[in-house]
This record gives sequence, C-alpha cells and structure tokens, in this order.
Amino acid sequence: MSFPLLTATAALPAIGAIATAAVPAARRTAAKWLALLFSLGTLVLAAVVFLRFEPGGDRYQLTESRAWIADFGVRYELGVDGIGVALLGLTALLIPFVIAAAWHDADPLETKSSRWRPTQGFFALILMVEAMVILSFVATDVFLFYILFEAMLIPMYFLIGGFGDRAHAGTDENAAAQRSYAAVKFLLYNLAGGLIMLAAVIGLYVVAGSFSLSEIAEARANGSLEMATSTERWLFLGFFLAFAIKAPLWPLHTWLPNAMGEATAPVAVLITAIVDKVGTFAMLRFCLGLFPEASKWATPVVITLALVSIVYGALLAVGQRDIKRLIAYASISHFGFIILGIFAMTSQGQSGATLYMVNHGISTAALLLVAGFLITRRGSRLIADYGGVQKVAPVLAGTFLIGGLATLSLPGLAPFVSEFLVLVGTFSAYPVAGIIATSGIVLAALYVLVLYQRTMTGPVQESVRSMPDLKARELAVAVPLIAVLIFLGVFPKPLTEVVNPAVEHTMSDVQKKDPQPEVEAAK
Repeated sequence: MSFPLLTATAALPAIGAIATAAVPAARRTAAKWLALLFSLGTLVLAAVVFLRFEPGGDRYQLTESRAWIADFGVRYELGVDGIGVALLGLTALLIPFVIAAAWHDADPLETKSSRWRPTQGFFALILMVEAMVILSFVATDVFLFYILFEAMLIPMYFLIGGFGDRAHAGTDENAAAQRSYAAVKFLLYNLAGGLIMLAAVIGLYVVAGSFSLSEIAEARANGSLEMATSTERWLFLGFFLAFAIKAPLWPLHTWLPNAMGEATAPVAVLITAIVDKVGTFAMLRFCLGLFPEASKWATPVVITLALVSIVYGALLAVGQRDIKRLIAYASISHFGFIILGIFAMTSQGQSGATLYMVNHGISTAALLLVAGFLITRRGSRLIADYGGVQKVAPVLAGTFLIGGLATLSLPGLAPFVSEFLVLVGTFSAYPVAGIIATSGIVLAALYVLVLYQRTMTGPVQESVRSMPDLKARELAVAVPLIAVLIFLGVFPKPLTEVVNPAVEHTMSDVQKKDPQPEVEAAK
C-alpha cells in the first residue's frame, strides 16, 4: 500500500494539537514554537500533495479507502481533485501566518503561574481546526465529510467565545457577554444547518445505498441510480442550506459579523478565510456533483440570493464604524461573488469561483491581520479613533493599503483574476445578473478607500502619535502574504492549470456547456 499522504497531511496538525496542549503551563513560548513547527510541517506535506497532483490525471487522486463503520456502509475514503488541492494548499499556507500573528493573543493577563494553560489551548485549537478542514477538503465519503463539517464547530466555538478580542476588554463591561453571544450564535446557526444536512445525508443513503462519491457517480453513470425529481430537490435543499449558512449567504449570514467582530483578528481569519470556504467548496462537490438537476432547478433563486449578498454586504460595509465588522460585511459580499460564479454554470464562472476562494482567503488574511496589528496598538476597533497613521507608521499603513486594494480586486493583485472570471462567466449566461454584480466592485472601492482615508490619512490624532511601526514578527506575517497576492495576480497559471480540469468534471456532472457567443453574419 502506498504512503497515505492525505491522511498524514491531516494527521500532522492533529498530532501537533495534542502535543501543544500537553506542554507545561509555564512554557508558553515553547508551546507557540511547537504549534508553529507543526503548521510548517503540514505546509510541507501540502506542497508535496500539490506537486504530486496531476492536473490531467484521474478526477480523484492520492486516494485512500478503508472500512470504517461497515454495518452502515461508512468508509474512510479520501481523494483530492483540483479544487480540493487548491483549498488544501490555502489552508496549509495560512495557518502558520495565523499562528505567528496570534503570538501574544492568548497570553494570560496575569503573570502568576497557573495550572490553566490558555496559550497552549488556544494554539492546540487552531491546529485541530486545520486538521478537520484539510480532511473535509479530501473526504470522498459523504458521512465522513458530515462528521468533519460538524466537528470543526467545537474548536471554533471555544476560539470565539474563550479567546475574544481584547481591544475593548478594559473599558467594555459587556465584552465577555458579547463574545459569548457571538460564539453561541455561530454554533446554533451552523448546528441547525448541520442537523438538516444530516437528514439529507440519511436520505441520500436510502436512495443511493452508499455514502461513497465514486460509487454514487458510477451508479448514476450506468443508470442503476434512479432519483425522483422531488426527492432530489429535497435532498439538494438539505445540503445547500447547511452550506449556505457556513458560506455564509444572505439571509443566513448574520452570525458572521458578530463572530468576526468579537474574535481576535487571527481567529477571524480562521473563520472567513478558511472554515467558511468549506461551505462554498461543498456546493461544488456535493450540491452540483450529487444533485445536478436540482442544482439547475435552484439556480435562479441562488443567483438572486448571491446578488443580494454582493450588494447588501457591500452597502453595509460602507456604513460600518468598526474595522473588523467592515471586513466581515465585505466578506459577505465576496462570498456572494463566489456563489454567483458556482451557479452561473459556466467554466469561467466556476474556475473564477474556485480561484476566488483561494484569493479571497489570502487577501482577507493580509488585510485582517494587519488590521489586528493596528487594533492591538490603539486598543480600539472604531474607525473614528484613528487618523494620520501613515505619518507615524508608514510600513503598517502601506501593507494595510495593499491588503485593501487586493480586497477591491485591483488589477495586478490576485483577486482581480478571479473576480474577472466570475463576471465574464456570469455575463455569458446571465447578463442582467452580471450587470448587477458589477455594482459590488464600485462599492468595494468605496468602503476600502474610505476606510484607508479615515484611518491612515489626515491629521495625526494624539492617540496614535506614538504608535510603533510593524516589528519583525509582524513583517514576517504581512510581507509574504502580499508577495503571494502579487505573484498570483500576475501569474495565476499554477492554480488555473489544476483547477480547470476539476471544473470540467463539475460541468460534466450538471451536463452544462458554456454559452456560445452570438456572431452576426457578415453582410
């Protein structure tokens, strides 16, 4: 049997979580370095997966299959396609930066020794989330995916509720209550979607007799799987609702601004740049792959909801006074673009949506982490408490600007490529939807530039006059992310050549072809 590379890639951060949690309470720095080393080791294994993946090869590669719960037909089945390998790489890339950025976020406020190890627990939870997310991107058994989809909520709940943002902890007596509210809301929303999905998973097994994606696809291909139209639509809705909450899609989005606002900046990155991508990824793999006819049936409604997300999220971002909530609403708008590209049912749209997942993750990480450095220095998330930062901390302001320009999809930075492909793919199939979606670009420019103007330019406020610039650790976080944004902005081929074949498979699943351009005959 060949080396189980996918299992090893997911197991390494899980082992790291256990090892980090076991570090003695007094050795907080050792726990941080241990967590960072395990995350870097996972990045190396993810790079090996990426290099071993053959874009023109089988749909699912590096496959593993073992009996698990035989009485219920559940197997431990893994396999990675082009979309999964891109998102696996994104996860492994971002976690070391999340850990480095959060270096002091979980240090106890009291210096005296204690048996309670908040620092160790914090970094162990991050590594556990990484392990579950990686496994979810490579799971090809529907029941295995469901377990991971639900299990990742537990460490995220504790990261949000137990390690909240300290920016206002000294002045706001309700800070703990707000964190608790945000964590519970996150958990309840996602658990509700997961319970509905569980009913759909059971229904799928009753109809198909298997949880294996490969077996279901084979049964569909040879005609042995017959699914009534109404049954397929109900099952689709069960899966889609859970994924739309995770994504999140309007009107199921309201947990995200609370969770991101109350979490530390690195945990907010974990939420929107990594965990939420499981929802949009699952729409491609499970909704379109398992229920192609129902996906086409639901397309008009989903596209409408995606357009509302784009415009609504951008408009609310324009009016925000809180830096992190502004970025949260901007992310809701961006997830609208991703879902729009998926359900446009064109190769350009779906390729753009997949690239958007990756590029949004990197750009949001860059902007949020630098914003976190800014908030830590001033001790406030309110935009009005800043002004003139570029004069006292020019490097911080410069990296913040580049992260913001990436968020508004400036040409030359990675998100531009993905947003352009989504709009091209949407225009070719749904011109009106493409026109409406374009308004999101204008609004993005508005909220990003207004944010930069109010925080970084103008007279220097007294409260930021002594603000230090980025330090070595913070530069080690910001500079590589910006370098990746520029590299993928001018040379996206490493991603497109692995994503495009997977998109072709998805287009084949739904039996859709790209619309042909209408050319008037020469007179």
